[in-house]
Amino acid sequence: MKKFFALLFVVLSIACKNEKPDEPVIIPEKIVYEFGYRLNDYTVINDTLKSGENFGEILSRNKIGASKIHKIVTKIKDSFNLRSLKAGKPYTILAKNDSTQQAQVFIYRQSKINYTIIDFKDSVITVLNGKRPIKTKIETASGLITTHLSHAIKSQGLSPDLTYKMADEVFAWAIDFSKLQKNDKFKLVYEQFYIEDTIPVGIGKIKAAYFEHNDKPFYAFNYKTDSTNKASEYYDEKANILRRQFLKMPVKFSRISSKYNLKRRIAYYGNKIKAHKGTDYAAPIGTPIEATANGTVVESKYAGGNGNYVKIRHNGTYSTQYLHMSKRAVKVGDYVKQGQVIGYIGMTGNTAGPHVCYRFWKNGEQVDPLKQKFPNSEPMNKNKVPAYKKYIEPLKIQLDSIEFPNKNILF
Repeated sequence: MKKFFALLFVVLSIACKNEKPDEPVIIPEKIVYEFGYRLNDYTVINDTLKSGENFGEILSRNKIGASKIHKIVTKIKDSFNLRSLKAGKPYTILAKNDSTQQAQVFIYRQSKINYTIIDFKDSVITVLNGKRPIKTKIETASGLITTHLSHAIKSQGLSPDLTYKMADEVFAWAIDFSKLQKNDKFKLVYEQFYIEDTIPVGIGKIKAAYFEHNDKPFYAFNYKTDSTNKASEYYDEKANILRRQFLKMPVKFSRISSKYNLKRRIAYYGNKIKAHKGTDYAAPIGTPIEATANGTVVESKYAGGNGNYVKIRHNGTYSTQYLHMSKRAVKVGDYVKQGQVIGYIGMTGNTAGPHVCYRFWKNGEQVDPLKQKFPNSEPMNKNKVPAYKKYIEPLKIQLDSIEFPNKNILF
């Protein structure tokens, strides 16, 4: 046995001597491109504009002489406004990849998407405004209302833009968002924009949505009926357009503090009966007030108890008025579109708190806007309905398959 192990040792020793030594493994350098430059060729310096800092100071700190700075500033003054540089915005310097580390390129990032390149590495100084490539992904979401819509959106880690798109673009004409109930819920199929596949930079269209309000279901699908410049609209599952003639309210996410009441008693007037021919929407001072429909401004002024107000004539039948503004944003003769900001919540005139008194006229008589029934506008052509229903079929299946969050583990 001893002889066997001795022989094995000799064999292994000979084999090891005949083996070639391991050659070093060379890992190739990873080539990185950004903004059209091969970053491996530069020393890359990322920084943020400081308060009071200017372009010349940045270049000087990065080894550019005064005469060259003057030449650069003179050359680019008609192409880029250096005063538009804002503190807190990031920038990148591409410097020589040597001991001097002298700046050659300045890249200012206005946003995650938009940027400006000032290239002065050669005798020819150039300015280029660019956009980083955006990728669109279709994503889904759902939420359960426990307090208000924005809280439900935030609790799911979703973009707050979805709150405004849902309330402003999709269901503004179908649901009164000042009257949401606990356990109302929603589902969404929407476009999410990304750069570099992982950095979210905004929300696109909500392609399909479902909202359950007071146990009543509302479907919405974004659809363009033809290839003209006409914008797409939201329709329900039966091809009825969701956009109505008037918005449900003139202020987003407010609450009704006082309704239309012809027998209301007001302490300000000695507790006497004084008809309240408007609907009050309470909101903080400065909150935007929107026109509830397209129309022409016929009055925009300050008058006694009404304070600052705007009145809009929509057609031969309807007019609306918005009282107690802190500031008016339109003048007589202006044509305004539905959803356009016409003023801001205030306390001018006779008022005990910040709100807008929304008044509504029908055929010259003030009526309660909450009791009016308005026809849908621009219904879908019947010939387009079959194609529409075929288009929404997979979207509806997708919506219906989205699960709601478990309310027992939400908070």
